[in-house]
Amino acid sequence: MIHVHKLTKTYADLRRGQFIALNGISFEALPGQVYGLLGPNGAGKTTMLRILSTVLNPTSGISTVNGFDVLTQPSLVRHQIGFVSNNTAVYDRMTAWEMVEYFGKLYGLDEAALRERMESVFQRLQMNDIRDVLGSKMSTGMKQKVSIARAIVHDPPVLVFDEATAGLD
Repeated sequence: MIHVHKLTKTYADLRRGQFIALNGISFEALPGQVYGLLGPNGAGKTTMLRILSTVLNPTSGISTVNGFDVLTQPSLVRHQIGFVSNNTAVYDRMTAWEMVEYFGKLYGLDEAALRERMESVFQRLQMNDIRDVLGSKMSTGMKQKVSIARAIVHDPPVLVFDEATAGLD
């Protein structure tokens, strides 16, 4: 599912010169596995996950998700993953339902399939009571549930969670 080989990410730092955020990381996560990245703050865990989700480009190395290269096939990789972070980024002027629906449409789900999938996701995550609540009126936990729902609405084969349970009760 996920293959990472000698992945490196460096940044230019005006004071210290080149800063190495990741230095030759390699691992493989197979279908059905739950794989965790552990380390202290600043170890590069979030950088690694942002590369896997195509938000950042690696400096060197190879990374594939479900057979698609994160650097050369980013749009195909994004269809393979659901990404949730502790930064909820829920739009204030959209309801929970509208937000998840918007992302489902971005993933190309047709109306009927999207509605059926949304009903299932909202039921599974116990979100029916917040489906018409605006983002500006949601608690942190509600926003995090919306983030999880929008990440799984297209039923991706790979889920990438970066502190996804922050703020959940």
